[in-house]
Amino acid sequence: MARLLAIDYGAKRTGIAITDPLQLIASALETVPSHELLKYLKAYVAREPVEAFIVGLPKRLDGTDTDNTPRVRKFVTHLQNALPDIPVYWHDERFTSAMALQAMIASGSTKKDRRDKGNIDKVSAAIILQSYMESKT
Repeated sequence: MARLLAIDYGAKRTGIAITDPLQLIASALETVPSHELLKYLKAYVAREPVEAFIVGLPKRLDGTDTDNTPRVRKFVTHLQNALPDIPVYWHDERFTSAMALQAMIASGSTKKDRRDKGNIDKVSAAIILQSYMESKT
């Protein structure tokens, strides 16, 4: 079985999370500069089978788009053009950064680790992926 890969896209950097091959566990993988993301994903799918991309959709509490939503939609268009055989699914990413920070605190991460926004981004991607998987069961 192929993996699911989640993307928490940001203006500067993007958090990535993956499942195990059986799609049971979501794990934070990497933080990649956003301008290098497409290149990174192409290389990743060349060495690992990916069943689908799960992309966090940024929304405000009232459901309206955030400032980042158009950027994410534009990236997804590029992703679909570059890797058309892999489907892309949207998943609500509201509260994932706050949840990621709380998860890092609960797991005993140091303040230095929590200050690194890249760590929060990849943990956010893992939360998006875990939430997506739970919504499908």
